[in-house]
Amino acid sequence: MGTVDSADSAIGFRSERGPILAALMLSTGLVALDSTIIATAVLSITDSLGGFSQFPWLFSIYLLAQAVTVPIYGKLADTVGRKPVILFGIVVFALGSLLCGLAGNMVLLIIFRAVQGIGAGAIQPMTMVIAGDLYTLSERAKVQGYLASVWAMSAVLGPLLGGVFAEYVSWRWIFLVNLPLSAVAGWMLLRSFRETAPRTRTSVDYLGAGLLTVAAGSLILGLLEGGQAWAWSSPTSIGIFAAGSLVLVLFVLVERAAENPVLPLWVFTRRVVIASSLVSVLVGAIVLGLTSYVPTFTQGVLGTGALVAGLTVGALTLGWPLAASQAGKVYLRIGFRGTALIGSGLATLGAASTLLITEDSTLAQVAASCFLVGAGMGMVATPTLIAAQTSAEWAERGVVTSANMFARSLGSAVGVAVFGAMVNSRIGDTDHPEPAILSEAVHLVFLAIAAMAVVMVAASAMMPGRAVVDPAAVK
Repeated sequence: MGTVDSADSAIGFRSERGPILAALMLSTGLVALDSTIIATAVLSITDSLGGFSQFPWLFSIYLLAQAVTVPIYGKLADTVGRKPVILFGIVVFALGSLLCGLAGNMVLLIIFRAVQGIGAGAIQPMTMVIAGDLYTLSERAKVQGYLASVWAMSAVLGPLLGGVFAEYVSWRWIFLVNLPLSAVAGWMLLRSFRETAPRTRTSVDYLGAGLLTVAAGSLILGLLEGGQAWAWSSPTSIGIFAAGSLVLVLFVLVERAAENPVLPLWVFTRRVVIASSLVSVLVGAIVLGLTSYVPTFTQGVLGTGALVAGLTVGALTLGWPLAASQAGKVYLRIGFRGTALIGSGLATLGAASTLLITEDSTLAQVAASCFLVGAGMGMVATPTLIAAQTSAEWAERGVVTSANMFARSLGSAVGVAVFGAMVNSRIGDTDHPEPAILSEAVHLVFLAIAAMAVVMVAASAMMPGRAVVDPAAVK
């Protein structure tokens, strides 16, 4: 089943699997830190390079590259093993970070963020897949606390480092700091992770991956540039959306005929996978919406510095791991559906409270809303993923996990594109929008997030009521 004797049920750094757990935590930390550190430096980056209306691309291109490569990595992990995939991801992520730190203009920075995303597409799902291989369902409830602690530390360190770099050093260090972290993570995995799980060598569906990239990229392009570079009703806009839809249909046809599809269509026939993926789409959109625009709101409307703005939105990424560390105990007691409903309910309450945020709101009010949404995400995101994992055998687990991660990344990419279109429609083509106009624009984002949270409650109700059989637990 895995790489370490499953009879060893000890959890922690001193156990036989401890060094691998530490390596997984550090690898997770690369993506976790990157997700919290950049949002605080958006205004500093645009002040240096210009292009405020283009800044959603810094998130969208990264998330798009991550989303479309995740299924490829999932298939590769089920054929050649997990270790080579995650090590490749760390190397590419480090290269992208270096290039971002050296970027001389916004266009180059956006391109290099795509390189980072290609690396992150391997790191995040592989840490979850490896954990799924090493630990049984009951053990994962405990391991979840360790992995959640990484996000908790990143929730504090990310905004803090991002604010310090942006205000006192240089925004370039929010990327360059990844270089030593990547080196240590790669070294620990090389030293500790010995993989002996079964593997088979089969062809990879690169055509399907390419079509998926073009389809998703067309959608992101149309959403971000519509109303800016061209009118929504213009032939260009209509043509881009039509082309994206046509390529998406072609992708489905190719996947049906492919010997080893990059995103097997059978994943859409399993209720638990569909439900967990739908939740992931909404989680990705909601989290990126808040982490992208709360710092912008607090700096541009409330007049705070980058450091304070980062710590404010850090309440979201702090609430998430605190709740996630307890979610394992909850779903083992009341099941996946009940846990997901509790989480989505909390997230909806928090999202609704953002509608009360105005130009006169305090930082404490903004932080409280973010914390509540984060706590809800911690109770819904990981349990729904684990529910999907436990329904799959070893040879399917990479694909199932990657499908869930793909859904989250795609939700994030499309979500931030939609939010960017909303904001740009109000502020126009300016790098320094007036506080009143920016407040009105970001309020539209809060309204959309609240609506998405309500839909997430419905998606959570689709989850299985009790835990499905975990293949790892019965071996």
